[in-house]
Amino acid sequence: MANLDEIDRQLLQELQAEGRITNVELARRVGLTAPPCLRRVRALEDMGVIRGYHADLEPSKLGFAIVVFAMVSLKSQAEDSLREFEAAMQDLPEVREVHMLNGEIDFVLKIVSRDLQSFQEFLTSKLTPAPNVASVKTSLTIRTSKYTPGVPLR
Repeated sequence: MANLDEIDRQLLQELQAEGRITNVELARRVGLTAPPCLRRVRALEDMGVIRGYHADLEPSKLGFAIVVFAMVSLKSQAEDSLREFEAAMQDLPEVREVHMLNGEIDFVLKIVSRDLQSFQEFLTSKLTPAPNVASVKTSLTIRTSKYTPGVPLR
């Protein structure tokens, strides 16, 4: 775990909430001048604490009307089989998240799709035939009541 002081935590909290904030405004909010603020942010990037910056897009405004969670069980949990499945998921743009689990289900995937027909085609032509897949159970999201990316810093 990175050794962070209170100013680093404040910087991270501000950047996590507003990634496009200017360095000058960020410095003002945390009580620094711009040059040391930028040095601290660069150090956090170099340490890998800040992995990158991105825009938070609204899927439905881009034609992705449904979000599905898929619970995938594999035929084998040998490391090579796990890696082969994970690599196959990297090549599927509809799959937005892949989490390996401990327990009865091997992976949970977050998948976006334009509509149910598109999802059905994806399921039968890409996900189910993926390497080492034994079974897939899916759940369609009805509503998202909380979406908070990142981690709690306070």
